[in-house]
Amino acid sequence: MSQITIGKIFDLTVKKYPNKEALYDVRKNVRYTYAQWSERVNRLANALLNEGIKKGDRVSTFMFNTEELGTAFFACAKIGAIFNPINFRLTSEEVAYILSDAAPKVVIFEKALESVITSIANRFEQTSFWFIDEEKPPYAVSFHEKLASAPTEDVHIEVNENDVYAFIYTSGTTGRPKGVMHIHRSMVDQSILCIAAQKLETEDVGLVTAPMFHCAELHCAFLPRVHVGAKNVILHQFNPKVILSLIEKEKVTKFFAAPTMWNMLLQEDFSQYNTKSLKLGLYGAAPMAPSLVTKLHDQFGIRLVQAYGMTEMGPAITFLSEHDQLRKAGSAGQAALNHEIRVVRTKEDGPSDPDDIMPIGETGEIIVKGPSMMIGYYNREEATEKAMYKGWYHSGDIGYMDEEGYLYVNDRVDDMIISGGENIYPREVEDVLHAHEGVLDVAVVGQPDDRWGETVTAFVVKKDPNLTEQQLDEYCKNSNSLANYKRPRKYIFCEVLPRNASGKIQKFVLRKQLQELLK
Repeated sequence: MSQITIGKIFDLTVKKYPNKEALYDVRKNVRYTYAQWSERVNRLANALLNEGIKKGDRVSTFMFNTEELGTAFFACAKIGAIFNPINFRLTSEEVAYILSDAAPKVVIFEKALESVITSIANRFEQTSFWFIDEEKPPYAVSFHEKLASAPTEDVHIEVNENDVYAFIYTSGTTGRPKGVMHIHRSMVDQSILCIAAQKLETEDVGLVTAPMFHCAELHCAFLPRVHVGAKNVILHQFNPKVILSLIEKEKVTKFFAAPTMWNMLLQEDFSQYNTKSLKLGLYGAAPMAPSLVTKLHDQFGIRLVQAYGMTEMGPAITFLSEHDQLRKAGSAGQAALNHEIRVVRTKEDGPSDPDDIMPIGETGEIIVKGPSMMIGYYNREEATEKAMYKGWYHSGDIGYMDEEGYLYVNDRVDDMIISGGENIYPREVEDVLHAHEGVLDVAVVGQPDDRWGETVTAFVVKKDPNLTEQQLDEYCKNSNSLANYKRPRKYIFCEVLPRNASGKIQKFVLRKQLQELLK
């Protein structure tokens, strides 16, 4: 029986389109055909084997968007190593936790993030750190020297489609990340449904502008484009002006971005750019306001498709098609190919029962079943059992179905905040603020924001009456345990936090108070 793995997808595309341009790394101004890229993938695969990496060993990447990250993605897949892309926005302590949990044998990183790795590298004596830029730090080795000394011959490691392909970490309700385990076959299926949703073709040129460490870009955009033999243009970091110039220069046809990123593009002067090549925009992380849909269509003349999902599901579980953007504004869309979605009655004393389905229009917990579901959380048996109760992934998201089978998401898992397309769990921020000696009590909620979707707001009960907003802001800026994008942008001091009879903070009361303050 043929094994369709991520590595096999890559090899089949290389065989079909060896001389077609595969990618362009904007930062390095380097272009590769599929045949040339295949040589680099094989070199890295052999270099990792020479390092002693065996099937099932972890290889972490800590980079912005780079060709090297994409090359590592496929090299790991071909030798059966488990790929672990780490969020470049995390602090040193957050990265250290993931490295301790995943225990990678190799970490590939870049100059822009060197200070983070330098501060923790001495804790990981069994890990080899590979540096992709010039002037490597003393504890690291040169990525490119490793490649240069490795052969370009194809590797022949038996990789099964049911083997774990990646650990992709997502924050849990406790604030500690959990490693989501995906197998090869599941992400092949995810790629296929994303190809269908975007009508991807070999002639397409896709722009990689959302973070590649995130499964939305990696699995819904980057991999599907390679799957069909399209071209990837890799932009190191999001920059609206550069994006518009690349659309013109590279004739970009399709790309993925969060609504806040699309909105930033609309703030630019379009008279300088020719963007007629752009055909379709994929978006996710939040619904798009009808006014923004209209503006994007007027400016670009593009079709829009929304994806809704979560890391545990690969991520996409629904799509809102181009035809439904205005008709079903606010909806997350309909179930993706081969996925089944239910809205079930929530329970306080355990997981929701998959058979206790809510009537049309009534809210409950969103649960899903499909071929792209994770096999579990790494080293988290109890959390896995709860999340995958009776074979369904229990999202913790609250929503409802309409009479046409369109899903609407009302609230998010555990009061999660989505800012600029990034998930922020209040508990992480609360734990940092609780450690401040001047804070007695704290609760964090999301504040609606036109640019970012939401920003973080902290309600604080003072222990020190002289405590100021500026002191707390400096404290968070200097914390090694809180990434900058998670930092509160507003502090509200109060006498007491509202709690229910069991002592749990009533965040819906705080959100209502925040709405009143913003009027």
